[in-house]
Amino acid sequence: MDGKFTSLEGERGVLEIAGPDRVAFLQGLVSNDVEKIAPDRALYAALLTAQGRYLHDFFIAARGESFLLDCAAARMTDLAKRLAIYKLRAKVTIKPVSEQFAVFVAFGQDAAAALGLASEAGAAKAIEGGVAYIDPRLAALGARLILPRESGTKILEARGFAAVASEIYDRMRLLLGVPESGRDLLPEKSLLMESGFDELNGIDWNKGCYVGQELTARMKYRALVKKRLMPVEISGPIPAAGTLVMRGDEEAGELRSGRDGVALALLRLDAVEQASDELPLRAGEARLKPKKPDWLRF
Repeated sequence: MDGKFTSLEGERGVLEIAGPDRVAFLQGLVSNDVEKIAPDRALYAALLTAQGRYLHDFFIAARGESFLLDCAAARMTDLAKRLAIYKLRAKVTIKPVSEQFAVFVAFGQDAAAALGLASEAGAAKAIEGGVAYIDPRLAALGARLILPRESGTKILEARGFAAVASEIYDRMRLLLGVPESGRDLLPEKSLLMESGFDELNGIDWNKGCYVGQELTARMKYRALVKKRLMPVEISGPIPAAGTLVMRGDEEAGELRSGRDGVALALLRLDAVEQASDELPLRAGEARLKPKKPDWLRF
C-alpha cells in the first residue's frame, strides 16, 4: 500500500455545532445544502459577507447528533463569533473542540479502500470515535479525517498509512489547483465564482437563500466571471504571496500560495489567453505558465 497521511495540527481546527436546530441554523447561512449532510456524506461550504465576499470555508461532517466543522485554525474564533451573531433563538450550541479532535489527511492510491470508504467526493463514515470522508471538493485530494487527538496517528498507522510531512500534501494540492483558506482565499476579498467553489462542490444552486447569495448567483447566471484562481508553473524563485502578475506593462493578476515550482494565482482570463512566449506572464523575476486543471471550467 502506498497510503500516506499527515497531521494538519496548527493549520486546521474543529468546531462543533450541536442542538436540534443545527440544520436549519446553518442552512440559512452557508453556500451548500446542509440538509444533504448524513453519516455517509460530508460537505464543503462557505460563509460569506452580506455583499457576497468570502469570509470562511470549511468542511461539515456529521458525528452523532452534532456537526463537526473542519476549519482554518487561525480563524476559528472569528468563525465561531460570526456564527453566534446569527444564533438568536435557535436551539444550537457552537463550541471549539480542537482539544478533543485533530484533523488529518490521508492520500494515495488505496487510501479510500483502507478506510472503508467509497471513492467518490464527500463519501463519509464514522471511524473510531471520529469521522473520515473523501474530500468533498475533489476525490483526488484523498480523505480527510477528524479523529480523537490522542489516538489519531495510531488509528492511521494501524490501517497501513505512513506519516509524511505536510509539505508533500500541500504540493499535491497546489498541482491540483485547489485553494486553501487564508492563503489563496482572502477574507472579504475573494469571490466564490473566481475561486472554483462551483466546480469544487461548494455551492448548491437549488437550495434556499443564504447570506451573500445574490452576488454569487449573479456572477454565474450573467457570466460575469473574468478572473480565476489556477495553478501556475514557475520558472525562477517563487515570489511572495500578493506579488502582482504582469503581462508586459499590463496587470494580469496576483500570486497566492506556492512552493517547489508551483503556485496558485488569481489571473484575468483574457491575459491567460493572450500570454505567449514573446509576452509571458511574470511575477517579479519569475516566469509563470498557467496549467488549467481538468476540473476547472472556463
